[in-house]
Amino acid sequence: MEALKFILNIFLFPFRAIGRLFYYSPAGKGNSRLRFLVFFIFAIGLAAGFFAYPQAWDKSADYLNSKFNLSVPHFWTKPYSLGLDLQGGTHLVYQADLTNIEKKDYASAMGIKDVNQAIKMIGETPYLEFKEERLEQERNELLEKQKGEIEKMQKGEAPDETILRTDPYFIPTSLTGKYLQRSQLDFDQNTFEPIVTLEFNSEGAALFEEITKRNVGKMVAIYLDGQPISTPKVNEAISGGRAVISGRFAVQEAKELVQRLNAGALPVPISLASQQSVGASLGQDSLRKSLFAGLIGFLVVALFMIIYYRLPGFLAVLALLFYTAVISTLFKLIPVTLSLAGIAGFILSVGMAV
Repeated sequence: MEALKFILNIFLFPFRAIGRLFYYSPAGKGNSRLRFLVFFIFAIGLAAGFFAYPQAWDKSADYLNSKFNLSVPHFWTKPYSLGLDLQGGTHLVYQADLTNIEKKDYASAMGIKDVNQAIKMIGETPYLEFKEERLEQERNELLEKQKGEIEKMQKGEAPDETILRTDPYFIPTSLTGKYLQRSQLDFDQNTFEPIVTLEFNSEGAALFEEITKRNVGKMVAIYLDGQPISTPKVNEAISGGRAVISGRFAVQEAKELVQRLNAGALPVPISLASQQSVGASLGQDSLRKSLFAGLIGFLVVALFMIIYYRLPGFLAVLALLFYTAVISTLFKLIPVTLSLAGIAGFILSVGMAV
């Protein structure tokens, strides 16, 4: 029991010291409102400090629970939101292909201006496009060029990536998911397999009719996310703006495809422009070094303030501790994504707060 009292006295010592300091000061003597305000601010700072660094409370609670058979709970724990350079991960940059879009339509090509909406669309929405067959002569010439580029690559020479990536059998048309009005799940009347029916708007219907009219007797390929999923043969021009995707889907796959298409097909294709990976161990190492640098900086500032200004400097250090604890708590609660640059800015703000 004596040990428990000793630990509690250590815990309450800062409160008593601050209380006595203000009680005997000219401003605080006899002013109960000011003393209450000081205690309140100090309690807020202490709670914020434990929330920002709950390990200090948790270790003390574990010691008391094991030593004196108590049931002191752990402090509420909420992790910081760390950026890619601290926690590790992969940063992907996608680029929209605007080669078939007029320059005046660049700004509205995606049809959205909200960044979060764009991220959601890129992550969940497929890119639908229709392609028509190349002429036989054009196809043979392209295959011959690709063969030559492959031979270059085998010799160690740099190939023409554009030629290698070009589809030798089908060429893109102007009909894409941009003109899709809605899609729905249906079943083939002969095979009873699930199919996805597409319905285009008036402009898309006119394009679809034009494409099928000039490709009677040929194949029109339906591509989804750059992969051919159906290559039906056109027997006659199709009007009305309706098409069918039959790709041997499972029912669940067809349902998911319908949901994704109805969410809004991407109007332009996208490609991976750059990729940057940061290992988790490298991110943790950066985090440790950043925190260590911040601690050293704070101690240097605190030491200078106390030595040079004495009591006012000590009070200023307490204010800095309060500032650090409250800002760290806000970083967790909002939450703010912390990066190396953000931590450097926070350390700078501590110096500016002096």
